[in-house]
Amino acid sequence: MDKTSENRFKKILIATDGSENAEKAAFYGMDIAKATGAEIHALYVVSTEHAGTARTVMGWTEAFEEYLANKGGAATGHVENLGKEAGIKVEPVYLRGSPAEKILEYAEENNIDLIVMGTQGLTGIKKFLIGSVAENVLRHSKVPVMIVR
Repeated sequence: MDKTSENRFKKILIATDGSENAEKAAFYGMDIAKATGAEIHALYVVSTEHAGTARTVMGWTEAFEEYLANKGGAATGHVENLGKEAGIKVEPVYLRGSPAEKILEYAEENNIDLIVMGTQGLTGIKKFLIGSVAENVLRHSKVPVMIVR
């Protein structure tokens, strides 16, 4: 079998935050998995980048941590449900840290062949101040990245 005909995607990482764009990205990731027979890793990262400020200004509490954990469970659960409907194995993963860093680390440590994720479409000052997880992943990934708007 030559290189052009072998399956290039055995493991697909769908990075999700539960947003509408992330859900759209999950559909694309599932389509690719169906076509290639790949398994899916559904990753949700609780961002700790602004946790210090949030604790001080907003009163970050254990209840808020629990809320984020539930949100992560719902986000990865959505991808799991799509996988069940399509007959595709989905591994849910929940991490804490800098989202872009954790996505890249997970992809490298788990031999991911493709990262699929949505983008929030930030522009102007918001993008400058907040940055873009998708953009950081795209710039630093060693594997192909599919960004869904």
